[in-house]
Amino acid sequence: MKQEKSPDPTIRTLWGLARSKELSMTGEELHLVVQAQTGKDSMKKLTKKEIARVAYVLGQMKDSVRSGRPAKDRTSKATDNQMKKLKRLAEDAGWEAKRLNGLTRRMFRVDSPEWLDYTQMSKLIEAVKAITKREAEDEGLQRHADG
Repeated sequence: MKQEKSPDPTIRTLWGLARSKELSMTGEELHLVVQAQTGKDSMKKLTKKEIARVAYVLGQMKDSVRSGRPAKDRTSKATDNQMKKLKRLAEDAGWEAKRLNGLTRRMFRVDSPEWLDYTQMSKLIEAVKAITKREAEDEGLQRHADG
């Protein structure tokens, strides 16, 4: 009798960190973190080194939430150019401020992008890009199916 191979425990670790009570991430949010850290859109394609990096970042995020203070690498303020880029991306996608604030709250536990540091802002920008790209692809597939 052939035994099925169980999922890679290191990927399971990423899911465990993401689903922890401190982070409570959705699958999409975890994938956004993975994409922001590695540039890859599938966890199955990650190397052991990339998995370790994502686990480290998730651990830092979890510790930051638990301690109530920012992690050591979150000290520099987001730049004006980052804020302009974020607002331009949201505007181009037709997002209202409420949706952008909701994503910010979900990812970083703060109410507005203005409170983010440089690293967090970079991650939020990449998340908005990924979501709008995915929405555009879904819309294109829907149009193709309809027409």
